This record gives sequence, structure tokens and C-alpha cells, in this order.
Amino acid sequence: MTKTITARLPDDYIKNLDEVAKKEQVDISTALRKLLAEAFVRWKIANALEELRKGEISIGKASEKANVSIWDMIVLAKENKIDWMEYTEEDLQRDIKIIKKLESK
Repeated sequence: MTKTITARLPDDYIKNLDEVAKKEQVDISTALRKLLAEAFVRWKIANALEELRKGEISIGKASEKANVSIWDMIVLAKENKIDWMEYTEEDLQRDIKIIKKLESK
């Protein structure tokens, strides 16, 4: 389903839309839809990364929200220097104890 909306755009936006439409060989409406679709993709990724950075969501949930694979989200998190593993000092100490027990057997 599609819906018609109206928006007031500055002249420079119109000029840029004309440029995109000409370059892509499409009408202005198609160019606008394409640009909006690309902007939504970027926004979803940025929003998911921000929530991941704040610890509000897991890496899996971030990948769902951004509509990318978990592997792509891991790469994006790394590129954006986001520590998503939530591996604490307590986790490390617990794992060291487990390893020591296994080694003593």
C-alpha cells in the first residue's frame, strides 16, 4: 500500500533531487523514494548501534533491529568500537576456576 504525503523542501533539496533523478534516469518521486529507503537503512543501523553501545540491547537484537545478519552486526560493532560481549571480570574469574579444575583431572 502506498500513501501520498506532502512536504515542504528547501530549494537546495529540490536541486539535489533533480540531480539524483537525472543521474539515475528516474522521475523525482522515484529518486526521493530511493533516497528515503537508503536513509532508513542507515538510520536503523545507527539506531541499533547506539542502543547496543548503551547496553540496552544484545548483539542479536541489534542485528534484528538493523535488519542485517548477526555477522554483519558484529563487524559494524567492531568498526564502531562497541564492546558488545559483556564479558566481565567475574566471568573471567569463573572461567579460570573451571579451567583449573579441568586441568587437575
